[in-house]
Amino acid sequence: MPRWLKRSLLTLVALALVAAGSIYFYFKSIGIIPSHDYETQPPAIPAFTRPAVLVFNKTNGFIHKDAIPVADAVFSQLARAQGWDVFVTDNAAVHNPGVLDKFQLVVWNNVSGDVLTPEQRESLKQWLEDGGGWVGVHGSGGDTSYQWQWYVDTLLGAQFVGHTMDPQYQDATILVTEPAVPMTEHLPTPWIVPSEEWYAFASNPRDKGYEILLTIDEDSYITHGETTSGWMAGWTDRMEGEHPLAWRHELGRGRIFYSSIGHRPETYELPEYQQLISGAMRWAMGGQEQ
Repeated sequence: MPRWLKRSLLTLVALALVAAGSIYFYFKSIGIIPSHDYETQPPAIPAFTRPAVLVFNKTNGFIHKDAIPVADAVFSQLARAQGWDVFVTDNAAVHNPGVLDKFQLVVWNNVSGDVLTPEQRESLKQWLEDGGGWVGVHGSGGDTSYQWQWYVDTLLGAQFVGHTMDPQYQDATILVTEPAVPMTEHLPTPWIVPSEEWYAFASNPRDKGYEILLTIDEDSYITHGETTSGWMAGWTDRMEGEHPLAWRHELGRGRIFYSSIGHRPETYELPEYQQLISGAMRWAMGGQEQ
């Protein structure tokens, strides 16, 4: 083989390896390629003098890079407005009895992938059943790679199956199904939410007795149904019958609220959404408002 041809082939191979490496690290950086990072040593927790909220934002799956810091700030602001202390972390080792017992409410902010060890899972489950409160948003229920079936079937109550694409972000009409409860009574119905990503689920949590608070009108945005090719094959942005977006339920003596709204950072700055989340936090914290 001529030397020039050999050099050319080696150069092409090197360029291909660099390109492949760049693609890999890009997908890794946004969470398309899942991570398997687990912490076992919790961070130092300050001494709280008021009711305390833990805001947890670990991502071993897709990373909502723009939304997470904005939502962290909003959750912290809403908590402090209630006179509560706040601790924000991505260290999953906070899910142990010695740490969880310092908090009255845990917020999962766009948590994705498999993030807890078996011991940490059991700690969270027991803490919730003993009276803890949990609020989760968007990515915390929008993943197909969770390896904790109790989390999907019981805590959330539904398996995510896909979201809008082509276009991914759309205005849509939200319907308030429980307008008389304090956390939703401020919302107009219909409520037009601009430029968001809309989730679909394999089943309706109402079938398990969970209280559906918000649904979406599928006629108000473009749906494409099931995706039959590519890496999203099997995903759908439609649901038969009622299409829930936010719901709540009680678990033992604990309280659970989940909202699938919240892919884009601008959504967390909507006054209507902030008031909804604030009400959900108060309810999950164990407040009297129903």
